Amino acid sequence: METMAQLMPIAIAMTAGLLMSRLVKKFKLPAVTGYLIAGVLIGPYCLGKLTALLNLEQYGLGFATAEAVEANSVLSKVALGFIAFAIGDEFRISQLKKIGKQATIIGIFQALVATLVVDLALIVLCQFLPEDVINTPSALVLGAVATATAPAATLMVVRQYKAKGKLTDILLPVVAIDDAVGLVVFAVSFGIAQSIQSGVALSAISVVVEPLLEVILSLLLGLVLGVLFSLAEKYFKSNSKRLALSITFVIMAVALSMFETHIGDVHVKFSSLLVCMMLGTVFCNMCDFSDEIMGKTDRWTAPLFILFFVLSGAELKFDMFGNILVVLVGVVYILARSAGKILGASVSAKATKCEPSIVKYLGITLLPQAGVALGMSLMAAEKLGEAGAMIRNITLFAVLIYELVGPMLTKIALTKSGDIIPRKVINLGEEDDE
Repeated sequence: METMAQLMPIAIAMTAGLLMSRLVKKFKLPAVTGYLIAGVLIGPYCLGKLTALLNLEQYGLGFATAEAVEANSVLSKVALGFIAFAIGDEFRISQLKKIGKQATIIGIFQALVATLVVDLALIVLCQFLPEDVINTPSALVLGAVATATAPAATLMVVRQYKAKGKLTDILLPVVAIDDAVGLVVFAVSFGIAQSIQSGVALSAISVVVEPLLEVILSLLLGLVLGVLFSLAEKYFKSNSKRLALSITFVIMAVALSMFETHIGDVHVKFSSLLVCMMLGTVFCNMCDFSDEIMGKTDRWTAPLFILFFVLSGAELKFDMFGNILVVLVGVVYILARSAGKILGASVSAKATKCEPSIVKYLGITLLPQAGVALGMSLMAAEKLGEAGAMIRNITLFAVLIYELVGPMLTKIALTKSGDIIPRKVINLGEEDDE
């Protein structure tokens, strides 16, 4: 029975995701939205609650508790690793020569503008709401959380609709750079917030050294693994064995990035997103047949990605709607972050002389938010007490809205820019990949 209770929710998650993707297609919504909705339906607040009431948890009919969803977290970590690995394909040297400077400037600038706008909006809100709802340390941390963009939802929309064009070319590199900037901004803001809350002087190690070290070590680990991967692939001629080796190295990269230690006062850790992204980047630039391997890896990971988004939907919490003040702060956060992302992307894209379609639509495609932001909020919840718990709730509320609405907005922006061509226009009888 125990094994059944572990496997059945995964089977139900896959089934629900596939069925919901067909339903949302009738409303012209991206498949990823369907997967997230499916996760909500089989999660602790719907089917899971019914399962618990009927005492059927042993049969694994949905996810009865948040702990049941968390038990499958390793699958989500591996899926994120493959997503970052795929994004590494966007950093080919030939491509970077064309858009590398623009992507770097936009990635940094829009992330910082989002942080600034959210910080200002929430600090103003602090003047009108009780301190146990929002205070200055919470505002600073939420401003840092605002930098993070979810690469998974963006990549899935691009793949499903086979988006291709100038906006798509710059979008994925910007998302990758955005998350690297986010790690540094969060570490700095989090250090300042802890100092304000505790009254202790700022530590240069926690504010400056550790975030920079995390980025540098992650890129170095990814570089080493990428070189080893590229060399190892040349010893195998069979496509199936090359695919197996690709999967091995991505899983190995995710596993190694979980390593943490302390060297003196310095906390040494890695970002699995950056490690896997660098792994994909090095491989795609060193290996002559990387296109073929990446294509096969993409097809192999399709079911894993479905499961990842269904699990993400099941993780979303709805009990925070019971506190109207949390909802209010969440709405202000969402509006301020959206304004900051759109404004920052538009201004920097225009300054770097990007195409008008990029200036107009790039910011909209950067709205989805999930894994990285949730990781940041979890750290805040562990270290900042009641303020951290409030940060966690507000982030969960924002992720719920962004993950359900973000993919649809990304599709609309890519369609308006001409990167997604409607099937009826190009007269192809085949359906979209779902």
